[in-house]
Amino acid sequence: MTSRSQTSAILPAGVPADLDLVLVKAPAQVPAAAHDESVAQRVSEMLLRIDREGMDAVRAYSRELDGWDPPSFRVSDADVAAAREECSEQLRAAIAFAQDQIRNFSRLQRATLTDFETETLPGVFLGQRQVPVARVGAYIPAGRVPMLATPFMTVIVAKEAGVEQVVACSPPRQGRGIHAPVLHSIATSGADAIFALGGVQALAAMAFGLLEDVPASDMIVGPGNAFVAEAKRQLYGRVGIDLLAGPSEVTVLADESADPELVAADLLGQAEHGPTSPAVLVSTSRQFAEAVVVEIGRQLERLASLGGADEIPRRAWEDHGAAIVVGSPEDAVRVVDGLAPEHLEIQTDRDPWYFERLRNYGSIFIGQRATVAFSDKAIGTNHTLPTGLAARYTGGLSVAKFLKTLTFQRIDTDAGVRAIAPVVAEISRADLMPAHEATANLRLQRWAGESLS
Repeated sequence: MTSRSQTSAILPAGVPADLDLVLVKAPAQVPAAAHDESVAQRVSEMLLRIDREGMDAVRAYSRELDGWDPPSFRVSDADVAAAREECSEQLRAAIAFAQDQIRNFSRLQRATLTDFETETLPGVFLGQRQVPVARVGAYIPAGRVPMLATPFMTVIVAKEAGVEQVVACSPPRQGRGIHAPVLHSIATSGADAIFALGGVQALAAMAFGLLEDVPASDMIVGPGNAFVAEAKRQLYGRVGIDLLAGPSEVTVLADESADPELVAADLLGQAEHGPTSPAVLVSTSRQFAEAVVVEIGRQLERLASLGGADEIPRRAWEDHGAAIVVGSPEDAVRVVDGLAPEHLEIQTDRDPWYFERLRNYGSIFIGQRATVAFSDKAIGTNHTLPTGLAARYTGGLSVAKFLKTLTFQRIDTDAGVRAIAPVVAEISRADLMPAHEATANLRLQRWAGESLS
């Protein structure tokens, strides 16, 4: 346990430099670099080859990287039916329940995003329309662990936004095509076409329009590993993307009124996502922070008894976990906003106070009954959220991401021209843009009866 002022111990990125903090537990490693040049080079080579050689290159990479080279990558209705039968009735019911929650929340979001038209000056009408993207490609990862909820968060939300075509790609698993529960989840979420194709080659195929009779996607969404994230980075501009997601993150803001067992469980729950996932406790109580660290040790031993289930969360906690003690609630707000975590839990005796003041997070979970796992799987809000400090400037995936806010203008009266044109002409002269000035003056002459040189 060390004071910030007495040590150069590693701290999570974003923690303000001018605060005197106590580290009950510090990370053992600095955060991984956001950009890996070797990954970027490999992805660039793959995208260039696929752009030149088309589906031949896609098939070659699938064969090389996934050992998967079927006659067609497209998933058939028979494959979907077989996947359904592999899922228990209880699992199918759980998936359907979760889908309903995401669908209902998405509809509520959509209802807040409205079209309007208003008369701002006599005869001058301005407005906006919410127009959905036409075609979306959803990437559904299925690497170390399958993620059944990802189709809920991508396919369903896009469909509720009004996207006409949603194609989904998911990697083959153990040479048998898409993992059956994941395939059932994709199909019942409403994907218009499904392909058993993974990695960079899947994103390129969707972006370049190489998937049989499916047109190129206008937007690519969904999480993935470092290569998938880099492919999205390099494809951005040619297509739209949702965001660039890194390792999953959680910060729990808790005081002595919280339950150390719950807080420890929630920190380890997110650390389970991967060995580089930061899990951070911020507390105003040193005694409570110490209790949480001890409890994490107990829970890791319990996970170890389940056949090595502790390996990933243990590495994440030891290498990237932190327990930070601050001197006041105000300092806690500064630290948490500096961390800008993907997931933020508040478990204190003044939750509303913190909720009103905190502003940098992907999604927030208020009170001891709420937990990130609920949102990861089924509660209704989206689990595709900003990481790596991106919550300072963006939110997560939502219906709004699939909508384009398009503005329009209409002038119905001569009075409207008289109100706007002289101002535009004056500003255009100052900007040294005579062609702009001419467009305004011509309208004054035609509709306002003014003779101008």
